[in-house]
Amino acid sequence: MTLTKATIIEKLQEELGSAGFTKSKSSEVVETLLTIMKDTMEKGEDILISGFGKFQVREKAQRKGRNPATGDAMMLAPRRVVTFKCSGRLRERINGGE
Repeated sequence: MTLTKATIIEKLQEELGSAGFTKSKSSEVVETLLTIMKDTMEKGEDILISGFGKFQVREKAQRKGRNPATGDAMMLAPRRVVTFKCSGRLRERINGGE
């Protein structure tokens, strides 16, 4: 099952509901966090979350490509992409160790 934004909001509210976190407050927190992350990456800056991993913005140069539908050669424009590298602790948890 894929973890969605709605599921994150729901789980946050469940975990912190006893502390007065309503569903709308949980939604506001998640939206604010995602906005901060998007704004940071838009500036080309990386995001490092200890114990979780690192989101990196990387530059890709212009390169030759091929249209898969027609097979025609074409030039792909330079662009920025986001990569994620998980932390060692997260990798251990994913692979069964805690």
